[in-house]
Amino acid sequence: MASNMTAGEYSPVAEADRIFKYLCDQSERLSLPSEVSANKDAVSFYSAANEIYYPIPFKETETIAALKGVEGSVAAAIADLRYGQPAQKRNVKVSLEKATCFGCQAYMAKVDGLGKLDAGVRAKLKDTDLLAAQSNGYRRMSANLYETKNDGEFFHIHGSLEASTTLKMIGLEPYRPDLTDYHDIIKVIESQVRKFTTAELEDMNRERRQAGVTAYKYEDFIKTPHGKLNVQEPPWKVTQLKGNLPPTPFPAPSTGGQKPLEGIKVLELCRIIAGPTVTRVLAEYGADVLKITGPNLSDVPFFQVDGNMGKRAADLDLKSEPDRRRFEELLADADVVVDGYRPGAIEKLGYGPDALAALAEKRGKGIVYVNENCFGYDGEWADRAGWQQIADCVTGIAWAQGKFMGLNEPVVPPFPISDYGTGCMGAIAALTGLYHRAKTGGSYHGKASLMHYDLLLFAVGQYSPSVQEKLRASLPPEFFQIRHHDSVDRISATALKILRERFPHLFVSPDDKSGKESYVEKWWSKGYNADIEVVRPITEIDGIETGFVRASRPNGTDNASWDDFSKTEEDYKKSQATNGVNGNHI
Repeated sequence: MASNMTAGEYSPVAEADRIFKYLCDQSERLSLPSEVSANKDAVSFYSAANEIYYPIPFKETETIAALKGVEGSVAAAIADLRYGQPAQKRNVKVSLEKATCFGCQAYMAKVDGLGKLDAGVRAKLKDTDLLAAQSNGYRRMSANLYETKNDGEFFHIHGSLEASTTLKMIGLEPYRPDLTDYHDIIKVIESQVRKFTTAELEDMNRERRQAGVTAYKYEDFIKTPHGKLNVQEPPWKVTQLKGNLPPTPFPAPSTGGQKPLEGIKVLELCRIIAGPTVTRVLAEYGADVLKITGPNLSDVPFFQVDGNMGKRAADLDLKSEPDRRRFEELLADADVVVDGYRPGAIEKLGYGPDALAALAEKRGKGIVYVNENCFGYDGEWADRAGWQQIADCVTGIAWAQGKFMGLNEPVVPPFPISDYGTGCMGAIAALTGLYHRAKTGGSYHGKASLMHYDLLLFAVGQYSPSVQEKLRASLPPEFFQIRHHDSVDRISATALKILRERFPHLFVSPDDKSGKESYVEKWWSKGYNADIEVVRPITEIDGIETGFVRASRPNGTDNASWDDFSKTEEDYKKSQATNGVNGNHI
């Protein structure tokens, strides 16, 4: 199972514990409950192999495990507040194998036996790629890293979920049905990007409000005004909003077990990965999560397989008066709102943190508003759109990855790990806000960003040169054939193959009868009309029940109602049939 590569020199388990305590030492800056620091010795980390899993120079597994330790500590504090303190401290345990799977769960998930990279999986999904920004290979590569006019300078253009604006910006047609070969697509697009300097591309992006960014080295990024300011900021923030509300008690439990968030209502306004991960975690702790998307908004279809786990999902058009009224009825009972859209977009619709704090005052019950974005909340770039690859390029993560691979060029790391790490930080912010709302009163604003997760990776340090050298020596030649212009899926497919070959214990099937632990679980999904496999909840806490109560479903499957959460899945199926909706197939 283990090659014991790091024995005697480096222990991922010990490092996860160190990073956890490093975060605990920032309890005041992070507004964490006092119990987190007081009970930090009750948190432990363990591993079946004590291995470095990802082919990355950063301590991704260890950092995610540490964040999961903080998350579990806040959840335990909520349980103590809600159900009374047990005779002994609640032990919190975090597996490094589970943390690793958490960090690449989109590539661990399956629907009807097919993963994200498997041929034929699109036929199993609801098509929410409305503008063919994912399904069309040429348009998909409008979100990619390319060399620019000046030697040694690189820019990550990003067409997001639309693609046409970015392609036209660099002088290309929005559609090229004749262009289907992967390498030919790269040549065509990169040859256009090479006509411009990074400064010119920045100006073009700014004018069109696109999500592209220059690939900086870390030492250069922290010299920019935005980097200089944000490197001093904590990894995430929780602040009190205006108002003077008394404590909001948790709802009376309806079951015999202890679920920290049972009865808590969460409205999710998010797409893709980081934002939905925030609410996926809250669902693990018992929250009723209702994901609201617009019927005409694109989303990546496969990310909904794992991202919508434990939730209900409905469509509302917040520019339509009838749908706004319905949304405001939902808001009247909501405890948490999670906003993962472009900075300011939800505020322009009238539903930002200040507006909802005022609503909370009127109704007499506090609210917790959590923002997730790319560039953070202070500085000249705070209003810029962005995604995981954008954060990895701007902060220097991509250049460090390229250096690790022996290249003089940046390479976006495999898997959307910074998405999942940011999602975990946002979940901690939500849990912290709920704790303070119940303990001292008020409404709270949590803030997490992809950039700040990446800055946390730099803060805790990369692997030492000797550990990196041993890690490189363990990797096959095909990994070092990757270049800057390779797509995220091509890079991740290569890394996934390596993980499967080197660490088969990470990929034990939930149907395996040998007694080996599986890190995924299987559910029947009515929404997909198939079995799905998703990564299991990560954190184990004494006396606390964690886990999902419903399988994932595609966006727009459910009614926009809190009432449906009291129904069983069978009740829900019958009600959908009565309303003329086939609840088994979308």
